[in-house]
Amino acid sequence: MKLFLPKQHGAWAMLIIPFWLGVVATELVWQHVPFFLGWILLYLATYPILLLFKRKKMGYYSKWMIFYMVPALVLLSIPIWYQPKIIYFGFLMIPFFIINAYYSSKNRDRAMGNDISAVIVFSIAGVGSGFFISEQITTSLILVFASSVLFFLGSTFYVKSMIREKKNQQFKWVSWIYHFIIPIAWMLMGEWLIFVAFIPSLIRALYFYGKPLSAKEVGIYEIVNAAFFFIFVFMRLI
Repeated sequence: MKLFLPKQHGAWAMLIIPFWLGVVATELVWQHVPFFLGWILLYLATYPILLLFKRKKMGYYSKWMIFYMVPALVLLSIPIWYQPKIIYFGFLMIPFFIINAYYSSKNRDRAMGNDISAVIVFSIAGVGSGFFISEQITTSLILVFASSVLFFLGSTFYVKSMIREKKNQQFKWVSWIYHFIIPIAWMLMGEWLIFVAFIPSLIRALYFYGKPLSAKEVGIYEIVNAAFFFIFVFMRLI
């Protein structure tokens, strides 16, 4: 059986990196394994759920929603049993999921507002994975959230400037200014490792713009960039 998987391949970095940065900011325990697997399955379940709002293939999407959601809830029940308060982070995600559902119902899945909402949800997971151990929102977890949101927003700007908005000069300047301001802000706050983590994003936003890269090539470079970001934020947190 061929699995029904999301088409937004770039979302996998957002799914993985904030969660494990939250773990790095605190401590790895065995409960993080079912927590992470449950988080992945929950993400996979939200894909058919959002498609249900398009009111097409209701039976097909409902089947896949159940296929992913049931094991997701089973796995997530393990960390919730040990730390019930992490369920509050799930509640925090609900308003943003509603925003995603709205855009899905309007067939505007690629809208900037939809992307921003998704970035925030993934970044909240990073705080939740760390809160599981810390039982409080520490300065390190705030750093995980802020750096994740800002990095993946930049990734969203860049990918759009290379594909859907590649002929939009105004969007180009928005992307360039964003990528220039963010590392400077980290530098002014004295966060030198985070500053370095954002430099490749600035370079690729300027250098690759206008070059005839395929969507696949853009995606490959973003994987490398995300790995670089993870390594330097990892170094800052340990």
